Amino acid sequence: MEIFRRPGEMQAWADAQRAAGRRIGLVPTMGYLHEGHVSLVRIARERGCDRVAATIFVNPTQFGPGEDYERYPRDEERDLAMLRAAGAAAVYLPGVRDVYPEGYQTFVEVAEVSRGLCGDSRPALFRGVATVVAKLFHVGKPHVAVFGEKDYQQLAVIRRMVRDLDLDVEIVAAPTVREADGLAMSSRNQYLEGEDRKAARCLSRGLFLARNLFLEGERDPTRIASAARAVVEAETRATLEYAEARDPETLGPLRGPSDRMTILVAARVGPARLIDNITLQGGEAT
Repeated sequence: MEIFRRPGEMQAWADAQRAAGRRIGLVPTMGYLHEGHVSLVRIARERGCDRVAATIFVNPTQFGPGEDYERYPRDEERDLAMLRAAGAAAVYLPGVRDVYPEGYQTFVEVAEVSRGLCGDSRPALFRGVATVVAKLFHVGKPHVAVFGEKDYQQLAVIRRMVRDLDLDVEIVAAPTVREADGLAMSSRNQYLEGEDRKAARCLSRGLFLARNLFLEGERDPTRIASAARAVVEAETRATLEYAEARDPETLGPLRGPSDRMTILVAARVGPARLIDNITLQGGEAT
């Protein structure tokens, strides 16, 4: 597994792979990896990628004042060992000045899909995400990029950016990977201890209740989202931020009964802000 820290090094590697006729997969991460990240590497390989590269970069432009940029968990040695074991061919580990050199002033903004949900509470988030992902695409030159559905609004933002800017990258969505008790895997789960860790399960419990209602025939998005909301609000250690039903493609509000909806929740539990979602369609839930 090759490790690169400068944009030119990563670009040269990508150019060489393309010149050799190899299909490149890219898995962007902020590090402190877990099984969910490892699954993205595996999925890229299953999608026919000859070489899979991962990126590790805690992106400062997607954090607002008072957020956890400085304390976001980092463990480069552990991450590299996990990626090596997963079969990654290359890892791009740039520094902040490699991504945002002095005088940097160009940003990518995706309008409608960035609004609401996490966009309300974290106004810097998706401008930073779209900008850094666009830059990673230009450096890594992937044919395929894999993102987890756990960060559903982020996935929608990236898909919209790729369409709007005519970027020649196939975006693949990977299913959320969960702990045995249902909690969605997240690097921020390491903030949780003791009773907070137990309390965090309220997000997935609310979503699983929403799934059951849907499978029993309920199609009113307001009722389904309200059921999930009630579960989170009943947990005294959790502070609900939102629990909403949205259109799975546009993330726009649903105006009436629907056979397709995504239920998205966000809450603070102890020191951690957690997000989760579930998509309901036909007789299925994912």
